Amino acid sequence: MQKQSLRENIKDFTLITLGTVVVALSTYFFKFPNRFSFGGISGLAIILGEVFPSFTPGAYVFIINQLLLAIGFAVFGKSFGVRTAYVSLVLSGITWGLEYIVPLSAPMTDEPLLELIFSVALHAIGSAILFNRQASSGGTDIVAMILRKYTSLNIGNALLCVDISITVLAGVVFGIETGLFCVLGLTLKSVIVDMVLENINTHKVLQIITSKPEEITAYITGELKRGATRIDGKGAYTYEDKTVILTVVNRMQAVKLRQQARKVDPNSFILITNTTEIIGNGFRGVM
Repeated sequence: MQKQSLRENIKDFTLITLGTVVVALSTYFFKFPNRFSFGGISGLAIILGEVFPSFTPGAYVFIINQLLLAIGFAVFGKSFGVRTAYVSLVLSGITWGLEYIVPLSAPMTDEPLLELIFSVALHAIGSAILFNRQASSGGTDIVAMILRKYTSLNIGNALLCVDISITVLAGVVFGIETGLFCVLGLTLKSVIVDMVLENINTHKVLQIITSKPEEITAYITGELKRGATRIDGKGAYTYEDKTVILTVVNRMQAVKLRQQARKVDPNSFILITNTTEIIGNGFRGVM
């Protein structure tokens, strides 16, 4: 059990680190040089870097995130999320460090729309990986945690208002063209994050109606290492006794199970549907 827990923690923090690196690369190589300020701490940092050029956007990200981390620990103490603190530190460090390792004085291409697409897509993929491992990139999420504790505000709406305000401010500071790109980026970001999250979390629910349940359930529990539920039933047309096997597996396992079920019982009836929310042993714990 201890080994499994350690393995899960290593897997979690490996994926969290990967997601953080993707977000940092998106921010530095695409958001910063194009001044895409569609919300969040990085958006605010880009604006501050323009208005108060004493510090670079990367430095502002580092400073603001450390301040918010300090406030988070002061407010929540030991209960403050370790993962949020880890992501915030790594993200700030990578973003600031890239300014010294790979200095950029201008966008990498002369196609702002192309760079906006890469900025939004990479950021969405990184954020989705973090959300999927119950982590966040810190920043405005820390503000949300504090607001949730001390107010009755709708946190989602409050953060959306903050992002919209930063986006509008970007239009004022950088001009209408950049402002419109930021509005487009803000719109696309939420849509793509949801799409990526759904794709990451998608599993297959199989309902197998068969007269040979023993071999099929043995394959599920023995070969696929998954659980299954057997429900006794009767065919409405033939009145034959049947067993309904209900199980949830990933995509690859679904293909194998479908083939095995048809091999064992060619007359089996199989229903396959997608699901993105699975709570229970082997999937996600009850929060």
